[in-house]
Amino acid sequence: MDWKLHFLGVGAAHAVELGSSSAVLERDGEPLLLIDCGPDTLDRYVAAYGDVPRALFITHTHMDHVGGMERLFFRLWFDEALRGRTRLFLHADLMTWLQARVADYPGVLAEGGVNYWEAFRLVPCHRGFWLDGLWFDVFPTRHHLPRTSFGLALGGSFVYTGDTRPIPDMLARYAAGGELIAHDCGLVGNPSHTGIDDIEREYPETLRSRLRLYHYGSAADGATLASRGYTTVAAGARIALPPPSPPRPDAG
Repeated sequence: MDWKLHFLGVGAAHAVELGSSSAVLERDGEPLLLIDCGPDTLDRYVAAYGDVPRALFITHTHMDHVGGMERLFFRLWFDEALRGRTRLFLHADLMTWLQARVADYPGVLAEGGVNYWEAFRLVPCHRGFWLDGLWFDVFPTRHHLPRTSFGLALGGSFVYTGDTRPIPDMLARYAAGGELIAHDCGLVGNPSHTGIDDIEREYPETLRSRLRLYHYGSAADGATLASRGYTTVAAGARIALPPPSPPRPDAG
C-alpha cells in the first residue's frame, strides 16, 4: 500500500495565504482521515477529493483549526446520504470546548428542530481510536492550557503534533519507531508554539532529521527555516510515509 500525508494548509493563524494548517492521511491515493478543519479547509478538501471527509480528527479548538466546521455541518445535514456518516474523533477533554465554540449557538438552523451533533457521528476518545483496522494514538501536547490540545500518531508511520511547544517526552514514546514527524514550528517560539531555537535545544539530530515543519508565519519564514537545513512543508504537498506497523497488543 502507498501511504501519504497531504498537507491542505500549513500556515499559522495569521498566515492566511498559506492556508489553515490541516492534513489528510491518504491510503493508495484515497483520503482516510482529515486532521483539523479550519476556515478554508473544507474548500481545499473538496477541491482535492470531490467529496466531504468521512473521518475527521480535531487537535484543539482554536478557530484556525475548527472554523470550517459550521460549513461542514451544513454540507452534511442537507444531504441525507451524508448526514451522520462523517466520524468526528475528539479527545474527551475537548468536548466542552468544541461544544462551546461551534455547537452551542442558539438556532443551528433558522427553522429550528436540529441538534448540531446529529449531522456527525461523534466518537469521543482518550488514549486513541480505531479507524479501518488501524489504531491511532492520541496524546496531550503543550499549547495554552493543559489538556486543551492533542497530537496524533500512527505507529510506524507518522506523528502529527498539532500546535505545541516542544514535546520530547511524547516523541520519545510515539516516534520511537522511525516515524515521520509533522511538527509545529516558526522562526521564533512563544508560550504556545515551537520556534526553531526550541527545536535545536530540545531535540537530538537523529530526531530533527525526521521533522517536517509546518504552521509557520509566512512563505519567507518557511524559506528561512529551509535555509537552516530543515524540511518545511508547502500547502498542497504530499509527503510519503512509512507503512504503519501492526497495532500494539495493548491498543484499543
